[in-house]
Amino acid sequence: MYTELLQNKNIRYYLIGGGISRLGDVLSGMAFLFLAYEITESTIYTTAMAIAETAPYLLFGLIGGVIADWLPKKKLLIMLDLLRIPLIFSIFLLHHFNLLDYYYLLIVSFAIQTIGCFFNPTHRAILPIITEPEERSLTNSLNDTLSRGVTVLSPVISVWLLTYGTIYFFIIDALTYLISVICLLQVHFTETKQEVNKSVKGVFLAIAEFFTWAKRNITIRQLFTITFLIVFFNTWVWEVGLLLALSEMSGKSEELYAILQGVFGGAVILTNITIPYFIKKMTMKIYLTGAFVWGAGITYYGVFYQIEHFFIGAILVGIGLPISSLARVYLIQSLVPENKLGRAFSSNAFLLYLANTFSLLFYGMLVSFVPIQWLMIGSGIIILIVSIALLFIITIKHTKLSWRSPINFLK
Repeated sequence: MYTELLQNKNIRYYLIGGGISRLGDVLSGMAFLFLAYEITESTIYTTAMAIAETAPYLLFGLIGGVIADWLPKKKLLIMLDLLRIPLIFSIFLLHHFNLLDYYYLLIVSFAIQTIGCFFNPTHRAILPIITEPEERSLTNSLNDTLSRGVTVLSPVISVWLLTYGTIYFFIIDALTYLISVICLLQVHFTETKQEVNKSVKGVFLAIAEFFTWAKRNITIRQLFTITFLIVFFNTWVWEVGLLLALSEMSGKSEELYAILQGVFGGAVILTNITIPYFIKKMTMKIYLTGAFVWGAGITYYGVFYQIEHFFIGAILVGIGLPISSLARVYLIQSLVPENKLGRAFSSNAFLLYLANTFSLLFYGMLVSFVPIQWLMIGSGIIILIVSIALLFIITIKHTKLSWRSPINFLK
């Protein structure tokens, strides 16, 4: 199945280029933080660097989707990668001549992430153009597997690179973007040309026009709303709550957390590879089923609240999350017109970053008054209730429609 798909030159180079580009993104994200701390030895300045890596997606994420819909996608992606190469390489050169300071590093980090705001939705929007509908589930699975694999592999690569020095992260990073350009040059497709009002005012009108369209499309509206809620109730519990809980139970919390993330990553990759063998066409029901399993995992490790049960819960989350994630991407690709795909993926990413930010702020205040275990249980139960309720509503609606549809006995 996978071998046959990879015989398609466009898909093969799209996936290879995207995976390598993703590796560059992860390595540069770590490198900026490592180098910021090396230069300043300050947690405050390092935190500011972390903010510089996320702020662009909240500031320019939606605009990136508009540009992805307006401009020729292949040319835009190549131009953006070519912009990233000298920016990244400049850090290596300035460091080599002892001219690098924190503020230049901060500006380049912000610029690189801003470029990502335009690159990511454009890259996502290409996939439905170069694939047939029956290929999308499998291609999405491979694409997500590569992304997750890179995330799991990057700590290993980073440990190896650190033996030579943090600055060498940037050399590898620049090379990944160059390879991405070479791969993109091998991808060929025809885009539909459109006449639009390309102005600053037109950008905001285009964003408003998409959200008006999304509001009228029931499935997309439900998808965005539910995703925001699930991510909001998951982010702090998964990224911070588990680490804090482990620190209460063991003196080796960081090691256990790293192993837990590895188990989770393995479950995600295995689920991604397996899904296409059983599911060819994703639906809202499948998305909600994934959300249910995801919520069940959080509820499980919240209720039992012991180290060994954290691993079982992480496996459940590692099964549910990719099911809902692949279904969400498939539904966007299937339901959103080609001229709105960039805005659809950028809006999806914007909502995810917004949910992450709100979750960290809200739970960060709440944890002072509410025990971590209660926050885990409450978050998991809310996700379960939302997914079960919507599954029930969708099932009832489909049942009513099937009863109303006339049966043609002569067929």
